[in-house]
Amino acid sequence: MKTLQLTLGPVLFYWSRDDILRFYSEAADWPLETIYLGEAVCSRRQQLRGQDWISLGRELAQNGRQVVLSSQALIESESDLRRLRKLVENGELQLEANDLGAARLARQQGQPFVAGHHLNIYNADTLALMHSLGARRWIPPVEMDRDTLSAVLGQAAFNGVQIETELFAWGRLPLALSARCFTARHYNLSKDDCQFRCMEHPDGLRLNTREQQAFLTINGIQTMSDGCHSLLPHLADISAMGISALRISPQWQHTANVVSGYRQAIDAITAQQKPAVDLSPYSDSRLVDGYWRGTAGIAAIGETHHAHS
Repeated sequence: MKTLQLTLGPVLFYWSRDDILRFYSEAADWPLETIYLGEAVCSRRQQLRGQDWISLGRELAQNGRQVVLSSQALIESESDLRRLRKLVENGELQLEANDLGAARLARQQGQPFVAGHHLNIYNADTLALMHSLGARRWIPPVEMDRDTLSAVLGQAAFNGVQIETELFAWGRLPLALSARCFTARHYNLSKDDCQFRCMEHPDGLRLNTREQQAFLTINGIQTMSDGCHSLLPHLADISAMGISALRISPQWQHTANVVSGYRQAIDAITAQQKPAVDLSPYSDSRLVDGYWRGTAGIAAIGETHHAHS
């Protein structure tokens, strides 16, 4: 049984430059194997530009962390492409491809890359294709359930495809992207004149149903879950499946506590002990794992989903 690695995903929210730099200064000392950097959501979020991310990545790499640059998931313009090319051609740090164009550019550069969850790899044939293009690791779609993933990995192994698998293990689920900006619309602003209102919502803007049930989170052009996805109760099974790594998605507060809790749980499983970790105090919404169990993603841990409470 391999020991699970722990990774820190890219910051998906719009934080100030000072907050981002302070966050990664602290994260440099956390028990992580890999740190992902970069703007993966919105091209208007330019508190740090491409060269800033590359320079920050090199500093973290010099301190012993494996660093991967995450590409923007929705490429819409030539300026987006220029920023992507700059990341791909940095000559040192690997890329998380969140768009097929990013995978193509990495292949052209002869660079191995991480196939991000936005590539929507749902079967072993597509996984084999990405592996042939240079993917050394992949992240399954956040909606993929445990049994489907097990079947994909089994078929991939049968086909001789050797690739690392990283699971989105903690955080609000990044569900969808749109050319429209929902946060701007909330404030009756146009996308091109959004006034960067996302910065007022460092964990996104929460959205309830008409029945006042917590439902989704708006994050600019991105739609996320309201619940905090947590695979903590399933770590022993995940480890037995041969998964390589678990991703913690950064949140405004308590990310260090979450990383520490997952590390304690991984160490307990490695020692064949039962983890005794409770991370619920470190989330501002309820913990959910419905997708992993093959039910509605909104279902809380251990709970059968009901559409109406």
